[in-house]
Amino acid sequence: MKIVYMGTPDFAVAPLAALVENGYEVEAVITQPDKPKGRGKTMMPTPVKEEALKHEIPVLQPVKVRDPEFVEKLKCLAPDIIVVAAFGQIIPKSILDMPKFGCINIHASLLPKYRGAAPIQQAVIDGEKESGVTIMQMGVGLDTGDMISQAVVPLAEDETGGSLFDKLAEEGAALLIRTIPSIVDGTAVYTKQPEESPTPYAAMISKKMGLMDFSKSAVELERLVRGLNPWPSAYTFLNGKTLKVWKCAVERAECGKEAPGTIIGVDKSGIHVACGSDALILKEVQLEGKKRMETDAFLRGYQVTAGTMLKDHKE
Repeated sequence: MKIVYMGTPDFAVAPLAALVENGYEVEAVITQPDKPKGRGKTMMPTPVKEEALKHEIPVLQPVKVRDPEFVEKLKCLAPDIIVVAAFGQIIPKSILDMPKFGCINIHASLLPKYRGAAPIQQAVIDGEKESGVTIMQMGVGLDTGDMISQAVVPLAEDETGGSLFDKLAEEGAALLIRTIPSIVDGTAVYTKQPEESPTPYAAMISKKMGLMDFSKSAVELERLVRGLNPWPSAYTFLNGKTLKVWKCAVERAECGKEAPGTIIGVDKSGIHVACGSDALILKEVQLEGKKRMETDAFLRGYQVTAGTMLKDHKE
């Protein structure tokens, strides 16, 4: 069976590797074009391209997959199935209808929950107790195709966007290998999704989403910090400088007299900040231009006093 694999970031590496390890014939890998990175603007391949080259799999990098010339080139490969994982472009009907077994997508949520670009981070931010992976038949709608299989992954109390990302990538790879045989032999069960998702659309993550609004509850902010770790990170402003917050804890406290964002205490356990309800203890931080460090170590080199306000903008 000829497989064409479409994927781009780290999340899509493990499923590709699993296909190769399990003896599947990956005819070609489609990934996004190389991008310039770093000060020297060196052109860097995508993680999926790097994995494909390890296995000497041909790589195609169209600027737009809907381009007629690319669609024709893909048709010549005559794939039996196309496997998609975090590819990064909308795939047109001309490609969706091409393979005998269609296009299947590895989506990092328990559909119909968290359709969209950032289901992993959003599950942590929303305080979900479990997440998972869904293998679905792709249609013209965004993450609305028929579900074929799912695997549930519980979230740890200290789960971050990064740790859940790693778990779901591995689970997605394993689920893919378990699911393909049922698609081929006709035993797969296709379950339609409801039109409405029970959760909001998981929009693409942006840096500005990390700005901490201390009028929210400490519980909400603690989840935000974990969800946006390692990228783009939650942050605030201390004395006119960006302060990234990498780790924190909720402190049950009455902060009615203090405005949200006010530092109400500083000790070895961290920097205590008043929130809309309860307080947040900042335990691992990174001041603009400095290294990431435990707050106790940070306080030995930087004076922070009670009464200081953490701001939502640079002064």
